Amino acid sequence: MLRVAVVGSGPSGVYTAQSLVQQSVVPGVRVDVLDRLPCPYGLVRYGVAPDHEKIKSLQQNLRAVLEDERITFVGDVEIGARGLTPARLREMYHAVVYCVGAARDRRLGVPGEDLAGSFSATDFVSWYSAHPDAPGNGFAGAANALEGRSAVVIGVGNVAVDVTRILARGVDELRPTDVPEDALRALEASRVREVHMVGRRGPGQAKFTTKELRELGALPGVRVGVEPADLALDPSFADSSGLPAVNRRNLEVVRGWAAGGGDGADGGDGAARGIRLRFFLRPVELLGEAGRVAAVRFERTEPDGAGGVRGTGRYEEIEAQLVLRAVGYKGVPLPGLPFDESRGTVPNDAGRVLRDGSASLGEYVAGWIKRGPTGVIGTNRPCAKETVASLLADAEELAARAVAGDPLGALRDLGHEPVAWPGWLSIERAESALGHSLGRGRVKIPDWAGLRAAAREAAADGG
Repeated sequence: MLRVAVVGSGPSGVYTAQSLVQQSVVPGVRVDVLDRLPCPYGLVRYGVAPDHEKIKSLQQNLRAVLEDERITFVGDVEIGARGLTPARLREMYHAVVYCVGAARDRRLGVPGEDLAGSFSATDFVSWYSAHPDAPGNGFAGAANALEGRSAVVIGVGNVAVDVTRILARGVDELRPTDVPEDALRALEASRVREVHMVGRRGPGQAKFTTKELRELGALPGVRVGVEPADLALDPSFADSSGLPAVNRRNLEVVRGWAAGGGDGADGGDGAARGIRLRFFLRPVELLGEAGRVAAVRFERTEPDGAGGVRGTGRYEEIEAQLVLRAVGYKGVPLPGLPFDESRGTVPNDAGRVLRDGSASLGEYVAGWIKRGPTGVIGTNRPCAKETVASLLADAEELAARAVAGDPLGALRDLGHEPVAWPGWLSIERAESALGHSLGRGRVKIPDWAGLRAAAREAAADGG
């Protein structure tokens, strides 16, 4: 039997586990899927917006994999805590595949970025997705960043579109979702009426997908505006034939909004809220008043003729009591594994971890920690298959290694209290009960104590 640990239960981890048990090259593979959280599914649970029900339904596909009898879910186990190092994992398993994603957001690197009211979009997404590590006090309570009138979202990718949509969407449309109750109440009380989504390049280079972009224009009671002058700067405005298909479609959408009037993102024409898309603006400073962000200063950019932009020396300011940066993600070093700080990935060759340039037998990576934060959820499937192919090619050498007979027992000896699959099912039941008590559908439990207490119910019942 070949025992493999997969660290991370998001799409890349689940696809890796699926590839391992469905292959026919090496029979008898058993997989433990370890996760720091007591809940599976990674960013599908904690990163996909609550109003994207179709994408969130992917959880059912991931669930079917994790319920395979050859796969064991092991939640609430953190690598690096209580002596559980990569070296210790190698003693417990023939092979370990790290699928830990890219959890760190990229910073702007401008003055004022740490003012109160300035956050990463990751913080905001984690809060309304009920991640137990979310810094919720920034969006609720006395320091509520949602009490201001104007918000600026810096970035023009799908994460930027998501947070812009959640800020502008009516709370009645979020009530049927699993958004946690505290976040729902805070969004209901939000005074944000203007949301500016700003990119340093033009719409022809924006990274959002057309479906997500169009959703902004379909929000009830929301008017979307685009500055025609911003579009005119984009060489693609006159001729978009050389762009990829998705960029051409994006440009058509923003052209339509610009034709409808670029000065409308002010809640006018009966709209309760407004969204304004701005392009060719590079943030240079967050301006504050009394220690809180009050505006963002931008430098106007222009195409440099080589696919990038250059500064023009002209500046403008946009009022903002809330700033969310959505300019990309980067991997986080895992103690005991090599790490390429410049790329934010673990050095690897087709998924094999490289230590000092040589493949480390029994250590592998898949997903964003392997290739960087690129692609969509489905991109993780071929990425996982490549890594599994490397692992299977090493199977003979791996099987010759002596490993601990009871990995879960070894985890408990180290002081860990793993949450098994029945514990996760108990959390699901508790969330359904919570939603029922609130007159809603299933509602997520947003804190560590609540999740662990719900998981313990399974243990108390003998699950």
